[in-house]
Amino acid sequence: MKLNNIYPQRNPWTHKGEHGYLLVLAGSKRYSGSPIFNAVSALRAGADLVCCVGPKRAMDIAATFLPDMICHPLSGDILRPKDVPYILDLAKNFDSIVLGSGLGRAPETFKALQEIIEKTELPVVIDADGIRALAQKKRIIKGKSVVLTPHIVEFEILTGKIVRPEVEDRKMKVKEMAKILSCTILLKGHIDVISDGKRVALNKTGSPYMTKGGFGDTLSGILGALLARKIKPFEAARAAAFINGKAGEKAAKKYGEGTLASDIFEFIPKAIKSTF
Repeated sequence: MKLNNIYPQRNPWTHKGEHGYLLVLAGSKRYSGSPIFNAVSALRAGADLVCCVGPKRAMDIAATFLPDMICHPLSGDILRPKDVPYILDLAKNFDSIVLGSGLGRAPETFKALQEIIEKTELPVVIDADGIRALAQKKRIIKGKSVVLTPHIVEFEILTGKIVRPEVEDRKMKVKEMAKILSCTILLKGHIDVISDGKRVALNKTGSPYMTKGGFGDTLSGILGALLARKIKPFEAARAAAFINGKAGEKAAKKYGEGTLASDIFEFIPKAIKSTF
């Protein structure tokens, strides 16, 4: 896959902000790694600035992991509706949002996520617990620029449809639901299936060693970085799936059974470079 349209040669006079500001809403007391996977992957995919917001413990850990991330801790252990005005005000300074990874499934968290999705005007990547929250109130994404990144269980929760391993079955169901929901869907799997309800694309990069937790979060981070560059959702989803999978292949070649999601941080730029 060629990425020249996404990563053209930079003007020497370019400046911070021209390549996207991404807001990441992720993490919880239990899942402290999710915002790190989202944010570092986005930075490695070329975002100029990534800001994480989430429960305090997750943000404290993220802030010590890498100084390149800006971290805004919320007051509690989970995302709650009282946090929504602060997050929406923060989002005014950004170009896209990634939300859902590791936030948990508390009813209060789902209610807050639904309100944020409904009220933001930014392009949004909705993953993991964000998809489960959306399943309860699907109408809120109508007319918005949204990419959903479910695995097969999340796809069933969202749509009520069970997908089989056969690619043709997946293509049909992903396209049908993308059209119904008026969004782009990236169904993760051995072969990723991407559709905006009109077009369907397949991504075959990746490795059987990409089974550890965090690889979905890295995908969402890369995708958020591309949306922040004003890349259209369908094209951004195709490119993100390719980059995440190619970086995973390179990491797996080096580490084999020991491959971690965090290993692909060093390989994301190499995956991008390999397409030129």
